[in-house]
Amino acid sequence: MITPSVYVPPALAALLLATASAQQAPAPPTFRFERPVTTDGSGPRRLAIDVTLLAGGRPFQTVGDLNNLRLAGGLADLRLFDAAGREVGYLLVPNPPEQPTWKSASILAIAPVDTPTEKSSGFEAAFGDAITIDRFHVDGLPPPFLKRIRLEGSGDRAHWTLLVAEGTVFDLPDERLRQTDLSFTPGSFRYLRLTWDDTNSGRLPRPSAAVAREVRTVVAPPPLTTPLAFERRPSEPGRSRFRIRLPGGRLPIVALDFDIGGGHLLRSATIFEARLAGSEAVPMILGGDILRRVVQGELTAASLRLGMNPPVEPQLDLVVEDGNNPPVDLRGVTGVFAELPWIYFESDGGALVARYGNSSLTAPRYDIEAVRPSLKVDSMPEARWGETRARAPGEDLSGPAPALPTVGAALDSSSFRYVRTIPPGDTGLIAVSLDAAALAHSTGVARTFADLRVIDAAGRQVPYLVERASEPLSLDLSLERLSTAPEAMQPSEAVRSVYRVTWPFDRLPSPRLVLTTSARVFRRQVEVGVERGPDRRRRDPWIESVASESWEHVDQETPAPALVLPLQLAGAKELLVIVWEGDNSPLPLVSARVLLPAYRLRLFRERGASLRLAYGRDDLSSPQYDLALLAPQLLGVAAGEVTLGAEQAPTAATGVVELLSPRAFWGVLIVAVIVLLALVVRLVRKTDAESVGSG
Repeated sequence: MITPSVYVPPALAALLLATASAQQAPAPPTFRFERPVTTDGSGPRRLAIDVTLLAGGRPFQTVGDLNNLRLAGGLADLRLFDAAGREVGYLLVPNPPEQPTWKSASILAIAPVDTPTEKSSGFEAAFGDAITIDRFHVDGLPPPFLKRIRLEGSGDRAHWTLLVAEGTVFDLPDERLRQTDLSFTPGSFRYLRLTWDDTNSGRLPRPSAAVAREVRTVVAPPPLTTPLAFERRPSEPGRSRFRIRLPGGRLPIVALDFDIGGGHLLRSATIFEARLAGSEAVPMILGGDILRRVVQGELTAASLRLGMNPPVEPQLDLVVEDGNNPPVDLRGVTGVFAELPWIYFESDGGALVARYGNSSLTAPRYDIEAVRPSLKVDSMPEARWGETRARAPGEDLSGPAPALPTVGAALDSSSFRYVRTIPPGDTGLIAVSLDAAALAHSTGVARTFADLRVIDAAGRQVPYLVERASEPLSLDLSLERLSTAPEAMQPSEAVRSVYRVTWPFDRLPSPRLVLTTSARVFRRQVEVGVERGPDRRRRDPWIESVASESWEHVDQETPAPALVLPLQLAGAKELLVIVWEGDNSPLPLVSARVLLPAYRLRLFRERGASLRLAYGRDDLSSPQYDLALLAPQLLGVAAGEVTLGAEQAPTAATGVVELLSPRAFWGVLIVAVIVLLALVVRLVRKTDAESVGSG
């Protein structure tokens, strides 16, 4: 049978074809951020990369170390559009490597008409011809010195332009501080005149060499810096800890500059962030050095910058070793970025808009790539960024959820001794801090928290990643001085003061007891003990010593440092702190606290999800989640910090109840066995008697 053909008018066929094509065309990409770009005319333009773009766009990958760092693969999701919505091609253009050129100068005495006063001295540097320069360096001056200077430039040695009004140069070998360069606005000069301020120090001879850096044709983007938020964190005595928050994760930050109050400074500082090690996130050192500052009158020589490897996380931990000094007075932190490329494009004079923030996009390739070998960005006009567009109500700024497994196998929460609520909230990554109760009542650090489970309302497990924090968990303890020593303490002729410290839980990992005193000059032996009851080796109560340390301070002008005592402790609810006073008046103890290792869980929470943390089982092994394979996606993303709900006492409805202690259990079992044996013996005797009677 032949199927009859159907006539379709050309216009209708074209319409059907267009409709089918429209249905098959991929949807345009969506972007989280949009910003206008002001071009100020037509032609080639360069646009500097700023912090806002780095925080919202695809991050750069860093290759090499700090001495040879290169950036690759960044901003692959950046797109430029004109007023008609057409995509505009662009290039990321790094500055070509070029060594700076330095011009040597002849050292001259200052002209008689310009001879400094008795409280100043100096010299002039002559370059022969007028050259465009932006930096001046002196060498061959005998150290140590710390001097304030004034720098001027001239083309005829008669008319001078002020370049640096009040600069400072120094070379202090003992403090390892040196700065003999002076930077200034580029200009064309034939002579430079440097004047020393000799008010508070002796005169310096003429330098053996002086050079100036010539300004070249290649212009690097201005150094990108940004102020960073920070907060002081709990710490052990002798250290200051801070958490520094970055605008985003995986930023190419290569140094931190610090604003620190006070005078002289010499303290070691280290920068940490969380990095994956096996299936756990642990603190890793990104950088560290000595922070130095020397103050002489009104002059200051300082080195307050720490170089670092580019971070992955959006937050860093800073640890400063205070020694016997007061806690460091940190007033400001500034992030310093690696040298970034320019964004090059060709403008038609109209408005442009930049869109970015789509992790699914790959780097574009445009025909404009053909002009890359001939590009010179030094003479191009610079375009400017506008403000990030305010998103319409209801638009999701958080972006799509990461490709993470959000639920796992089902598990009955009633089989755990403890179940605690995790507060609901917005969709995203969260960090749940484990408090002392969770550390004490779970299987703990020794078994890598094998029994911890996060369970949703449907009884399914929620995968998580364990993170070990660099800072300690600090808990205040009650401290009570006893008027009479406990009976378990042996009588002693030596004078001693005894304090009772209430311990929060009888099983805590690696505790460190911290004691403070208001006394200034003292030397005491301090012992920490636990009162134990009679056992198989002792008839009477006795004191088990768990720590002992000598504590002394001899400076009346400064507070005494706290005493830190690592404890070997198990099964104790109270501690006894014994201070051996000798022939001195009692040493006043002001406070006590305990430091514990700090841990938290990173996990993904759906919006409004009802989650619970369950623990308190000895029969579980560590969970094996696919999340461990995807853990790098949990690092480099900001995680909201949440606090667990209160721990409820074990009940029959929520957990396994320990009806009997082990000692009581064995006692009951022994009694039951004796009773059973007695019944068996009685039954055997009765059977024998009946057998004899029947015989």
